[in-house]
Amino acid sequence: MDRLTSPRTIKYIMEKYGFKFSKGLGQNFIIDDNVLERIIEGAEITEDDVILEIGPGIGVMTHALCEEAKKVVAIEIDRSLIPVLSETVGHHENLKVIHADVLKLDLMETLATEFGAVKPKLIANLPYYVTTPIIMKFLEERIPVTDLIVMIQKEVADRIIAKPSTKAYGALSVVVQYFTEPSIVTKVSRGSFMPMPNVDSTVIRLKVREMPPVTLTDERTFFLTIRDGFGKRRKTLLNALSSGDLGLSKDQARIALDAAGIPEQTRGEALSIDQFATLANAIYQVKIGG
Repeated sequence: MDRLTSPRTIKYIMEKYGFKFSKGLGQNFIIDDNVLERIIEGAEITEDDVILEIGPGIGVMTHALCEEAKKVVAIEIDRSLIPVLSETVGHHENLKVIHADVLKLDLMETLATEFGAVKPKLIANLPYYVTTPIIMKFLEERIPVTDLIVMIQKEVADRIIAKPSTKAYGALSVVVQYFTEPSIVTKVSRGSFMPMPNVDSTVIRLKVREMPPVTLTDERTFFLTIRDGFGKRRKTLLNALSSGDLGLSKDQARIALDAAGIPEQTRGEALSIDQFATLANAIYQVKIGG
């Protein structure tokens, strides 16, 4: 069999197993060896690393990971790809393939069973439709991984790394930057996939923080403040905070903004993560006090 990135190999596998690409599962296989090399290099994989891969497909990235890492556990939702993976990468003794939906899987139990106390690196070519849910599941549930190295839609990557007062900056930017230190590994053109998607991609590395970058009185209030602050982008913070999930009156919102040193007419997209933290702490004190 030729290399797994070869379109000829992919067509051979499709014919042999009667496999068809699923639009519903967002299946796009990498056909560019250079992209694989950049992912492996960007993930800084060593022979002591353990890897959790989501969406191995026919095993293109899986094969490369198995050659570099100590152990790889690959989670594949498409049952029809399990026998394919057995043929393409089943010879790797350091690989385990699990047929499951990662959003429904008990990841804490799975990681404890497969890796013990060692935290894996998550590496994935994520379907665009589940990019944000999967990333947020790992972060919000504090699934024990050291890094998330994920291939995602360029637009989503732009939002994750965005800075305040830019068009792409939003709730996703603040929340992901609270949990991780994001950086761009490489940009990937749509022509690097089969079938070719309608958008370009970006491989982003999210290094999970050991400690948050800000000090919070109450984390839930912080996340609600972010949600309300970006809930209606055209609204000033005074109006957004007094008509959102925090349940603040306009007077309470005004007091909190004043305590945080933020002008009433400011909009959410202008606040840095530090300012959101200061504002959330002020809001918590206002709510406790009254």
